[in-house]
Amino acid sequence: MASGDDSPIFEDDESPLCSLEKMTDLVAVWDVALSDGVHKIEFEHGTTSGKRVVYVDGKEEIRREWMFKLVGKETFFVGAAKTKATINIDAISGFAYEYTLEIDGKSLKKYMENRSKTTNTWVLHLDGEELRVVLEKDTMDVWCNGQRMETAGEFVDDGTETHFSVGNHDCYIKAVSSGKRREGIIHTLIVDNREIPELTQ
Repeated sequence: MASGDDSPIFEDDESPLCSLEKMTDLVAVWDVALSDGVHKIEFEHGTTSGKRVVYVDGKEEIRREWMFKLVGKETFFVGAAKTKATINIDAISGFAYEYTLEIDGKSLKKYMENRSKTTNTWVLHLDGEELRVVLEKDTMDVWCNGQRMETAGEFVDDGTETHFSVGNHDCYIKAVSSGKRREGIIHTLIVDNREIPELTQ
């Protein structure tokens, strides 16, 4: 079983039963939030067969059979930006194993902490659809449900506005100074002249 800060989230009742039947050696599941969406990473480790299988969003990325060395690592890529991910397999005692996930060379926990400083995320419902809007603060790229949006920047009296459209809805992210050095710039999503609360991660 997995342990540590980067331990997986185990299968819940919402997952289809057929995927559990198919994945008989499923040992770890992680949900990873990237700019283009939340990706589910599943790992099968057959400690008697030597099998290792990595699935990203239900699609098989890596399959290795008859691996005689049961510890090691598997490296693959996740999401539209091809973010590097590595699953580390370590023996902790006897036939017990620990599975940890690294994203861009950092533990999942450290990566998510860093990401919360470099991105803002909003979730809202528009026209009966759930939308996930992500602002990458370092590049000012805006993503909506996995698509990088066409944007137009505009300077205004109290800061900047980054405009984009979702369907027939006018949206913009307003950036204003907090006036406090430690807080920095405050980003606010406005959709149809309505402020959307930020998702806290």
